[in-house]
Amino acid sequence: MDLAKIKTKHTWRELPPGVVILEAGNAVELKTGSWRAFKPIWKEQNCIHCLFCWLYCPDMSVMVKDEKVTGFNYDYCKGCGICALECPGKKGEKAIIMMEEGK
Repeated sequence: MDLAKIKTKHTWRELPPGVVILEAGNAVELKTGSWRAFKPIWKEQNCIHCLFCWLYCPDMSVMVKDEKVTGFNYDYCKGCGICALECPGKKGEKAIIMMEEGK
C-alpha cells in the first residue's frame, strides 16, 4: 500500500461504513512504540505464564514461545499498561511493572 497516494481529507460521505481499514493486517507496517511515555518491564522470576498480558495487549506486543512469555516487542508497544494491570504475578509480586521510558 502506498501511503502517499491516500487522500488526507475525506468527506464523511466518502468514508466506508464502520471503521476505516484501508488494507487488512497493515498495522505491522506501522511501528508505534517510539512515542510511549512508559514501557513494561518483565520480571521473569515473578511470571506464572498465565498469558493474561498476551490476551489483553491491544498491540500484540507480548512475545510468547512454547506457551511462555519471553518479553515484549517494543517496536509496537504503546505503553498503555494494560499488561501490568492484568498481571497477577507470583506471591503478590507483579511480573510486569511500568517504568518511565528512558530510565
